[in-house]
Amino acid sequence: MICPFSPTSKIITMSNHLIHATSPYLLQHAENPVDWYEWGEEALTRARSEDKPLFLSVGYAACHWCHVMAHESFEDPAIAAILNQHFISIKVDREERPDIDSIYMEAVVAMTGHGGWPMSVFLTPAGEPFYGGTYFPPGDRYGMPGFRRVLQAIIAAWSERRQQISETAATMRARLNQSRRMLPDSGELNTDILDAAFDSLYQTYDSVYGGFGSAPKFPPAMILESLMRHAHRTGQDAALAMSLHTLRQMANGGMYDQLGGGFHRYSTDVRWLVPHFEKMLYDNALLSRAYLHAWQITGEPLFRQIVEETLDYVLREMTDPAGGFYSTQDADSEGVEGKFFVWTPAEIKAVLGEEAADIFCRTYDVTETGNWKGKNILHVEADMETVAADAGLTLSQLSAMLEQSRARLFQARQQRIKPLRDEKVLAAWNGLMLQAMAAAGTALQRPDYLQAAIHNAEFLMQKMQDEQGRMVRSWKQGRASLKGYLEDYTVVAEGLIALYQATLQTHWLQEADRLLQSVHRHFWDDENGAAFHTADDHEQLIVRRKDFSDNAEPSGNSAYATAALRLSRLLDQPDYLVRAESIFRFMRHPMVSQPGGFGHLLSALDFYLRPSREIAIIGDLADPATAALHQTVTALWLPDTVIAGMSPDDTFAATLIPLLQGRTLVQGKPAAYVCRNFSCQLPVTEPAELAAQLHEPPPS
Repeated sequence: MICPFSPTSKIITMSNHLIHATSPYLLQHAENPVDWYEWGEEALTRARSEDKPLFLSVGYAACHWCHVMAHESFEDPAIAAILNQHFISIKVDREERPDIDSIYMEAVVAMTGHGGWPMSVFLTPAGEPFYGGTYFPPGDRYGMPGFRRVLQAIIAAWSERRQQISETAATMRARLNQSRRMLPDSGELNTDILDAAFDSLYQTYDSVYGGFGSAPKFPPAMILESLMRHAHRTGQDAALAMSLHTLRQMANGGMYDQLGGGFHRYSTDVRWLVPHFEKMLYDNALLSRAYLHAWQITGEPLFRQIVEETLDYVLREMTDPAGGFYSTQDADSEGVEGKFFVWTPAEIKAVLGEEAADIFCRTYDVTETGNWKGKNILHVEADMETVAADAGLTLSQLSAMLEQSRARLFQARQQRIKPLRDEKVLAAWNGLMLQAMAAAGTALQRPDYLQAAIHNAEFLMQKMQDEQGRMVRSWKQGRASLKGYLEDYTVVAEGLIALYQATLQTHWLQEADRLLQSVHRHFWDDENGAAFHTADDHEQLIVRRKDFSDNAEPSGNSAYATAALRLSRLLDQPDYLVRAESIFRFMRHPMVSQPGGFGHLLSALDFYLRPSREIAIIGDLADPATAALHQTVTALWLPDTVIAGMSPDDTFAATLIPLLQGRTLVQGKPAAYVCRNFSCQLPVTEPAELAAQLHEPPPS
């Protein structure tokens, strides 16, 4: 159930300290009777001066069980009175403050063996955790202690067993500081690491439904990318088959929005059928890239369809006019989880009519009994050839009918009350979607995606940097707030590099380089290597962590390694290579023992270990001949390749990017130069000649 006394104090019935927050999640609690504070010195000072423990509640706007606990407990005047008398209560949006979330989530997992949101943690006034959990019901049920009982136990312990609390807090603080003492491994970095990681993933693979492990199942986009790379490097069909099978299963499942496009957060079952219905920007960015690469590898129409439907959804529903991409859509509408997305046969017949509804219901497993709480989550389970044959249709006729039915049902669904949308814009998440839009815009020849990527990059550079050119974390309705974290620099840098390769406009590469140089100044551990999660001028928390795990999104360090390796090849800067190597050495053993938590880092290591391939395109992209050469490259999935380019008269680009030096038009025609392992082939001017060079095996 996670996203997994008698009151004596005066009850606060007016707005609390959250009323001026920018986070929609915090604003949802601004009228609670709990006297909430945002994390900050005001709350911490009051806890110290009044000698009260802190109650820290962490969640996010699209979290269903966060809403449940808010309604059951935080809107309850009696519970609020207990909190207000005996605690200083702090509410945190995990999406705005990943630093706080990651520290105290590690503590909760250490104390309980599991984590999730809402996260409920009790701290000393110094910020040291001594007890925690996730969702607590208001009274004892579900085999869990009620929140009232937990509060009374903490109150008694604070009064009567303070020494025990101090000892627990000190132990937890020491444990949290362990990451600070990590040192890089001096062992060799080689493909044995990648091979061992694949062997480990293979052991936990679900060969029936795809994905890894059992329920709940989260979409493993970064792991699927690493499997595609493994297959490309080794020629192992099993790795590619695992990735493609998982992508097909998710696309046909209920976790995918079959009418509106885009993926829900995760599946509660092994079949990808029943999701938690919130939609997160980062999931849809990472998954759309995985499906794009699957389409580039196979040409399978389903994969392209999922890319376009997902990105069309983002443009339609998750894009701010200023250019930023919104964070999340809620799981609930009208206070009911999933209500917006589910159907009955009668509702479908009312829109489509009897005959079309019968075919649609057979295809998408819609029945009178339903597959979830008496309603139906749309998913594709039927064999299309059988459905077509039974209906007396060809496959193409069936496909056309279903497409028309989906469009009509989508329009009908648009009349429903939509889930709430969290319209804050987060820098790192935007960097992920920037990559997806830029890559899909060129590969699929969708100018609307490319224009959205350009608009987003302009927004990030203009609206989400402070006066010193430092990234900020969050933006909403014209107001930027919070200092950027490591991933806000490194993931955005990845996005800018992708945009450079899509547009060949040099200033995007310069911006990426500038962001990583800022990482070197403010985040880098000059003594041991790798980067801290927070900058050197960030507020002091109980620990300054280094994060390496790629969980729901890439860690800042794995994103740094990816961006740095590309810049090292494009800009010929060896320092980037050295820094990326230090990150790999920190995680050399965990990448083998726990590969599921390092998908992005494994892909970065794969890129690091491959023979290099660089492509220089000389010519103006406005020239159709140049564009044809560029399209020949971007239409392919080339995991070992970086692309550079310039107009013939662009002397600055040639100065910045050594790969472009000395490159010219060939007999007045735009030309492409393919270089591999520090050796270049003859330039070509025709797309067919370029394609032939790109498909040649690498030299031994």
